[in-house]
Amino acid sequence: MKKRDNNVFYISLVIVLLISLWGIISPDTFGNIANNVFNFLTTKFGWFYLIAMFFFVVFMIVLAFSRYGSIKLGPDDSKPEYSFITWFAMLFSAGMGIGLVFWGVAEPLNHYMNPMGVEAATSEAANFAIFSSFLHWGIHPWANYAVIALPLAYMQFRKNKPGLISSIFIPLIGEEKANGPIGKFIDILAIFATVAGVATSLGLGVLQINSGLNYLFGIPINTLVNIIIIAIVTCLFMASAISGLDKGIKILSNTNVILAAALMILTFILGPTLEILNSLTNGIGMYLGNFIEESFKINPFGDNSWINGWRIFYWAWWIAWAPFVGVFIARISRGRTIKEFILGVTLIPALGSFLWFAVFGTTGISLGPEIAQEAIKVTETALFVVAEHLPLGSLISLVAILLLCTFFVTSADSATFVLAMMSRSGDLNPDTRTKVIWGIIQSMMAFALMLAGGLQVLQTASIAAAFPFAFVMIFACFSFLRALRQEDVKNMVENK
Repeated sequence: MKKRDNNVFYISLVIVLLISLWGIISPDTFGNIANNVFNFLTTKFGWFYLIAMFFFVVFMIVLAFSRYGSIKLGPDDSKPEYSFITWFAMLFSAGMGIGLVFWGVAEPLNHYMNPMGVEAATSEAANFAIFSSFLHWGIHPWANYAVIALPLAYMQFRKNKPGLISSIFIPLIGEEKANGPIGKFIDILAIFATVAGVATSLGLGVLQINSGLNYLFGIPINTLVNIIIIAIVTCLFMASAISGLDKGIKILSNTNVILAAALMILTFILGPTLEILNSLTNGIGMYLGNFIEESFKINPFGDNSWINGWRIFYWAWWIAWAPFVGVFIARISRGRTIKEFILGVTLIPALGSFLWFAVFGTTGISLGPEIAQEAIKVTETALFVVAEHLPLGSLISLVAILLLCTFFVTSADSATFVLAMMSRSGDLNPDTRTKVIWGIIQSMMAFALMLAGGLQVLQTASIAAAFPFAFVMIFACFSFLRALRQEDVKNMVENK
């Protein structure tokens, strides 16, 4: 078993380092190939992403209310390891984290100024902006995470299998094949998707922290400041990851939720409160009324540039993040029932996203098209541009920078923990040395690609590379169903 551990670990390391070196040495070639593959996938397979993501939503909702809903992720007498609040804080911090702060203002304003099918900077464009943000950050991404997290938690805690994505396929292909080349390939693909996705988010987080410090305190935006930010945050997340789930990650996740709630409440009170409430109500109504139609929306006879650039991009990005977030959510979900897990992982985080975009999106839109246009020029500073026009704007910006730092640290240490698990045969408490190695590699990769100007390229490359993972996720659903049916048969025999 140890040899297999080392194989997955070393092969993953080599692949990640080679791709990073390629991106650094020849960013133009790397970028061109990544963009060509990504454009091909979004243009030719947009329909597939839409159907797959909707399938994940339906699969999870049906499963929650099926006869399997009462099955526990662990022995029948097991209790949840974490309180509901801590569990939610940890899964929300890992699953969305820095993305909400980065896009909370920028995405609705982009849709407001460049909508699909309606005139820009109108009330119709404003409604479209809020609804689209709700859809992109709502139930779809969380159902997508649950497709990996739920069967993995079941196999880990109820069937005592390793915490590896390949373990999900034991009911479908058998333990021998899951431990063989097929399983290794799945685990290596998951590790690459995790490293690439998290390195991109870390790099974008550094840029936004630097932009915020520049906006607030005039600290220059340059390589030296980026190095200092990465060095400080790396030390913080390494300390957190080494201290383990019950100390570092748990405490930071709870801190994230408190800071995020404080930032949201502050903006809600100081911003256009009535418009926010109306926008939230209307947005939820549009979401419920248009959910199915918009889940399948693609133009067979016209221009799909907006759909490809936003919706298909998001669906592909969430799939790229599914291995990392899925493994992490599985790790913290022992003792929950299937129904409790699905409702907790899909509906509640989606409501949190709705609140977030209603508050920050509506606040940005209410300032008018001129400020919206100024804000979307540079995504990293959109939040700070909007905050500047509010009472106590500097305080809002300061809290936002603190939240960026804590989300940054939580995402990175969760990823470090997951990478160590996946590269060490699913060890639920991986060794410090492996966590340190992956932590350093993540930070170095993010920084090196920032220097090469390849962060967005890496994001595109990780989405393109994660395309096969969509099929892995579909098969995971059927494998999980087989496992549940096997349990059903076993229970029927025992009851007789």
